[in-house]
Amino acid sequence: MAERKNYITKQGYQCLKDELDFLVKVDRPKVVADVSWAASNGDRSENGDYIYGKKRLRQIDARAKFLFGRIDEAVVIDPSSQEQQDKIFFGAWITLLNESDNSEHHFRIVGQDEIDTEKGFISWVSPIAKALLGKALDDEVKVETPGGLVNFRIIDVSYHE
Repeated sequence: MAERKNYITKQGYQCLKDELDFLVKVDRPKVVADVSWAASNGDRSENGDYIYGKKRLRQIDARAKFLFGRIDEAVVIDPSSQEQQDKIFFGAWITLLNESDNSEHHFRIVGQDEIDTEKGFISWVSPIAKALLGKALDDEVKVETPGGLVNFRIIDVSYHE
């Protein structure tokens, strides 16, 4: 299976780097010190601090490995450099009008590592983002949702928050 591009905004890329830096420079050294102290206490078989610390180190190392990979594969996109500001592309802020109940929905199309539904950040590979990509202001879009087909009208497109 072909690997998908790991598109990401500058902000998302910086968040991944910040998390990795914290894990490697702050969290891991602290846990290593805790494990070292716990190991010096003697019997490790029933030493909760030692057992938990080793487990935490494995978690930190696994997350760091994942982050290294995602950062290495990242293709950073600067949405503000988008030439066609009236069309929807990666990084766009979009306001949609649900034509069935007149409710407004605000989204930003971001990378898979940046998804945050509370902020309205949706992945560029999500069904709604796929339906929106390439569309323009006032276009109507039909999106298949778990509740059925929903008609939206694009009422705002911006590349600035």
